[in-house]
Amino acid sequence: MVVETVPSQAEVDQIFHALADATRRDILERVIGREQSVSTLGRAYAMSLPAVQKHVGVLERAGLVSKHRAGREQHVRAEPERIALARELLGRYEELWRTRIAAMDRLLAEDPTEQKE
Repeated sequence: MVVETVPSQAEVDQIFHALADATRRDILERVIGREQSVSTLGRAYAMSLPAVQKHVGVLERAGLVSKHRAGREQHVRAEPERIALARELLGRYEELWRTRIAAMDRLLAEDPTEQKE
């Protein structure tokens, strides 16, 4: 049995905050492809390892990635269910805008010279 949970506004804010940064989106892309250590991720960026760790922390707090220890290293992996939630949230906004645009299209298509009763 699958139980759907509605994310709180704070959770939604964390997800979008995490995705608002290009480095974090790139980290997420990298770990979607395959799990990677924080040190491996760090070598991909022109920033300090602590800075990369902070980015990973933001993604982790949003639930988009998780970390686990493998020997002496911290490995980062994507959390597909949370990523699917982000996609679903964006889909809701897309539907809202499509509905609004369709309503505007209908208004613009109306003939203003027609008498309304």
